[in-house]
Amino acid sequence: MKVLIACEESQEVCKAFRAKGHEAYSCDVIPCSGGHPEWHLQCDATQLLKISWDMIIAFPPCTYLSNAGACRLYPQKGVLNQSRYEKGLAAKDFFLQFYNAKCPRIAVENPVSSRIYKMPPHTQEIQPFQYGHPYTKKTRLWLKGLPPLVPTEVVQPIGPYIPSGTGRKDKSKYGIANSAKIRSKTFSGIAQAMAEQWGNIKEDESDDSDERGI
Repeated sequence: MKVLIACEESQEVCKAFRAKGHEAYSCDVIPCSGGHPEWHLQCDATQLLKISWDMIIAFPPCTYLSNAGACRLYPQKGVLNQSRYEKGLAAKDFFLQFYNAKCPRIAVENPVSSRIYKMPPHTQEIQPFQYGHPYTKKTRLWLKGLPPLVPTEVVQPIGPYIPSGTGRKDKSKYGIANSAKIRSKTFSGIAQAMAEQWGNIKEDESDDSDERGI
């Protein structure tokens, strides 16, 4: 299959699909860090939606959509931060371009969103500890033409992947996601599950790869 991994610079998912024999491409506005620039398209991923793909897996930025930043929407009780709210609306529009793309198989990933943005109903919620990583980090998947991911290796979580609060002294109890770039990377166990479970779906016989770009 021809697979677009949108908003991915780590190439974790791209490499997992390549290992399964698929023609996968990562895409981001910044260079890749996964070691395979020949599989990376450095551009605005929405421009690639004009091309026909067999599957699109997207990881749009969540900074302004995530419920984790909801407190910044109301820095003063009852007073909406209009600038941040509008940035969230722009982020939702970006998200929806992937969710509503013309493609038979779509997966869009994001954390729990602030209710104010009224995101479409998600398909499922997954956790790293269901795929071999001993942390909690609730992630939502919006799926079209794809089955929900099945846990592959459930382990006991030792704590949250993203540090929270000021009293957490024992650093062994949480992950290392103390920067936005690290937080955005997909866990390898989840990437492998996507490639193994979704990569086994057969292409429609009517697909004509000769008429596609790239």
